Amino acid sequence: MNYVYMLRCRDGSYYTGWTTDVDRRFALHSEGKGAKYTRSRRPLELVYVETFDTEREARMREAAIKKLSREEKIALIGRGISEAER
Repeated sequence: MNYVYMLRCRDGSYYTGWTTDVDRRFALHSEGKGAKYTRSRRPLELVYVETFDTEREARMREAAIKKLSREEKIALIGRGISEAER
């Protein structure tokens, strides 16, 4: 499985990425070993996850989410994380 996820950073900004293992990737971000963007913005909160069958689908969705406005991201997050999707 492939996942697109969003993190809320300490400064209130959002980071979007894709991975094949959300828990491992979140742990790396939390340890300061993830993306450069998140290193100085810890602590982080995992606020959104979507599941995809292929890497291509996940990467396309990641790109689409990154283009959303802050308000659109907040609305998307408001729909919640489905544990069944993780």
